[in-house]
Amino acid sequence: MRTDLLGLTADSLAALTNRGLVKRAGKEPAPELRTDPDGTVHGGFPDGLTATLPPGGLDLARCTCAATGVCRHVIGVILAYQRRPAEAAPRPLPWSPGEVTDEELTAKIGARSMAAARRAERSGFTARVRRATSGDPVPQVELTTTTVRFLVPGDLAFVHTGTVAGGRDEVIALAVWAFRVADALHPGVPEVRVDVGGEVEAGTGSGLERALGLAGTVLREGAAHLGPGLEATVADVQHHLDTAGLRWPLLAVGDLAGQLASYRDRSSHYRPELLASHIAELHARHRAVTRPDATLRGSVLGTGEAAETPLGRTRLESLGCRILGRGDQRIAEVYLAHSDSAMVLVLRHQWDGHDDTAPARRRIATSTLAALATGDLVTESAIRSASRTVRLAGGRISKSTVSPSRGGWGELPPSLVVTDFAALSRELDALPLRPLRPRVEAELVRAVAVTRVETITYTPGDQRLDAVIADQAGNTATVRATHTGAAPGRLDSLAAVLAGEEGEPRFVSGVVGRTAGGVVIEPIGLAAGGRVIVPDLQPAGVSIKLAVAGEERHDPLTTALLETRNLLAEAAHHGLSHLPPTYDDRLTTAAQRLTTIGLHRTAQALTTFATTRTHDSAETAEHAWIDAYLRLDTALDLT
Repeated sequence: MRTDLLGLTADSLAALTNRGLVKRAGKEPAPELRTDPDGTVHGGFPDGLTATLPPGGLDLARCTCAATGVCRHVIGVILAYQRRPAEAAPRPLPWSPGEVTDEELTAKIGARSMAAARRAERSGFTARVRRATSGDPVPQVELTTTTVRFLVPGDLAFVHTGTVAGGRDEVIALAVWAFRVADALHPGVPEVRVDVGGEVEAGTGSGLERALGLAGTVLREGAAHLGPGLEATVADVQHHLDTAGLRWPLLAVGDLAGQLASYRDRSSHYRPELLASHIAELHARHRAVTRPDATLRGSVLGTGEAAETPLGRTRLESLGCRILGRGDQRIAEVYLAHSDSAMVLVLRHQWDGHDDTAPARRRIATSTLAALATGDLVTESAIRSASRTVRLAGGRISKSTVSPSRGGWGELPPSLVVTDFAALSRELDALPLRPLRPRVEAELVRAVAVTRVETITYTPGDQRLDAVIADQAGNTATVRATHTGAAPGRLDSLAAVLAGEEGEPRFVSGVVGRTAGGVVIEPIGLAAGGRVIVPDLQPAGVSIKLAVAGEERHDPLTTALLETRNLLAEAAHHGLSHLPPTYDDRLTTAAQRLTTIGLHRTAQALTTFATTRTHDSAETAEHAWIDAYLRLDTALDLT
C-alpha cells in the first residue's frame, strides 16, 4: 500500500503543484491502475498516455505526455489510487517531524546540504513551529526565509518549501531541528517560537565593532555637523557587514546613511528620531549577543540569511499598495502575500514625481501598477531578499502573469489573517523588542476581517481619517489614514468603501500596531464588492460627509515620553560635542517630569546621561545616551 499517496490531501497536492492543475486532473477520465511489487504505481489513460509514480516523491514521477514536470496525468493517477476501495485511507497518527533522525536527513538531502544546515545551526536561528491540528493536519515550521510543510507523516519525499532546488534541502533539516527543540521544551503546544543552535564562543564579539565606531562618530558630531566625507567610512562598514553576513545591522547602517543623506539634501524624509533610533539599534543588537545571557546571533544579527533567495513557481496575492512621496520622487510599495511561506513581500517601484502619468497606469514589468496592486501574480522570476522585498528577475519577465483578485483573503494562512482583535493585541504584546527583531519588510501587514464599521470621523488639523471597526466579539480597532499629496484620493476612497458605497467591506489590509493601548491599522487595501480596492491609487473625488473629530490629545504619560525622546534625538542631530548650554537644564526638567509620573528608572537613566556629559569621558556619555534612549523607545512601544 502506498501510504504516501494516500496521505496527500487536495491542499497538499496543490502546494506541490498548483490548484488549477489539481482541478484539471480531477476532470480527466479515470486511468487503469496497476502496482508493481516495489510499490511503483502505473496509470494508463484512454488516450494511450501512461503515468508512472515510483516511491520517493513526485519529482520521480514520469508521464508519456509532452508536459515538463508534474502533469495532470500524474495527479490523476494519485487521485484514482486514493479512490480505490481496497486502499482505505489510514488514520493519521500523532507525528512530529522532530522524530526524523539525522541519518534519514542525510540520506534525503545529502552530506553537502547537511553541512550547510549545520553552519546555519551554529550561527543560530529562530523558528515558529506549528503542530498539526484537526483544522490543519500539516505540521509546519516558519523560518525567516521560507515556510517548510511536512505533507505526509514520516516521508521527507513530500516536503514543501517556497525555495527553489538547491536552497530547499538545507531548510528541511533546519525545520526538523526546530521541531526537535519544540518537542523537548514545549511538548504539545500547538504553536511556539523557538531558538535553535547559536552557541557563541566566549570573546568572539558581535562583529559590529566598525558599525559602532560609525554610530559613535555620528552621535558625537551630529547630522548637522557631518559632511559628505563620511561616505567612504559608511561604504567600508557596509562591505564588512555584508561580507560577514550580518544582514540586520547592514540594513540599519543603510538606513542610518540614508538619514544623513536626507539631511544633507534637505529632504522631508529626514527625522532626528529616526537617526537616533538607528544609532541605538546598532548598540542594542551588539549588547544582545555579547551579554552573559546572550540572545541568538542568528535572530539578532541575521547571520543565517541569504542576501537573495530565488523562488520557484510562485503565486503572490496582492494585499494592496502604498504610495510614498519623498521630495520629487514617488515610491509605490505593492504588498504581496506569499501563502507558501506565510509571509508578506514588498515589491517597490520608483519614479519622478514630475511625471504626470497617473500612478495606477504606470507600468511594472508587463503589467500596470493597478493590476499588480489588485491582482494575483503567478511568476517564475521572483527573487526575495533577506528583508522580504521581492523583485522580478530581468530577462524572465515573460514568465509572469497577473489576474484580477476577488479579495478572498480569508483563505490566506491564519498567521496573515486577523479575525479576533483581542488575539491580535496579545500577539503584538508578545513581540520581541523592536530594536532586536529581524529587519523584515511588512512584518506586521495583515488582512483584517471587518464585521461592522461603527464610526468614521475626520480630524481637520491632522488631515486624518479614523474609522472604528469591530470584530464578531465586539472588540474594536481603528483604521487610520493621513492625507498626502502623493495619494490625493486616499481618504475619499477609504471613506467611501468603509461607508459601504462599493459594497459591504469584508477585509481591510494594512500595517497593524498599537497606539495608547488600542489596535491601529494603517490601510493599504480593502476587499469589498467582490474586488480589491486600493485607496492610494484612486484619484481625488468628492468627499462624503463625515463627522468632525476633536483634536487628539496624548495622555500625560505618552506626551512626556515623546517630548523626552525628542530631546534625546536632538543630541543625535546636533552632536554630543555641539549641544547648547541650556541642554543640561532641559534634561534635568525632563527627568523630574518622568519621576513625577512614576517612571523612576527612565528618569534615572536621563539623570545619569546628564551627569556623564559633565564629569565623564565622551565614550561614557555615549553609552549613557544609548541607555536612556533605548529605555524611552521601549517605553513608547509598550504604551
